[in-house]
Amino acid sequence: MEWYKAMTSNESPAASSIDGQQEAGESPQPTAEDFPSCGDFDMRIARDGTWFYRGTPIGRMQLVKLFSTVLRREDDGTYWLVTPVERGRIEVEDAPFIAEEIQEEGEGQTRVLKFRTNVGDWVELDSEHPLRVEQDPETGEPRPYITVRNNLEARLARSVFYHLVELAVPGHHNGEEILGIWSKNTFFPLENAGQTTST
Repeated sequence: MEWYKAMTSNESPAASSIDGQQEAGESPQPTAEDFPSCGDFDMRIARDGTWFYRGTPIGRMQLVKLFSTVLRREDDGTYWLVTPVERGRIEVEDAPFIAEEIQEEGEGQTRVLKFRTNVGDWVELDSEHPLRVEQDPETGEPRPYITVRNNLEARLARSVFYHLVELAVPGHHNGEEILGIWSKNTFFPLENAGQTTST
């Protein structure tokens, strides 16, 4: 596949283009219409966040980070890599990222919670990057997610979610008292977390 060859070549225009934008602090934003579609790429992001190409794990984290910058999610839920060469659909088993670390700043309603993903991105929990919690239909366990950017989400690692549970306080939602957390003046229920309350 031409996109993979281009992205893995250190001297390729594709890699240098993305690297240059990253050094400038920019995120490449090619649109789907800018490049020809190649259908399905034989690439998969497993539930644990591991990226696979043709069934083989991609061991170079720098390459995984590079690919993550050109990952897009369409409104129909499909995932695409849109590179400076071409675009193609990939499989994502759950969420494309894992939130592996949490940091706190401040206290109470003005506390700011920050999460680090497995590709090194940091995201603050707020109204634009909300938390939602689903229930696993088989195990009944909570499945928490935070929006990272452009409809792309990170699933919270179990240890990170347990940390949130330790921070939980009673709050009110739809007239009922429910446990949740505050971040940047927004209350996020730890149940039915698709709904938030801002002050």
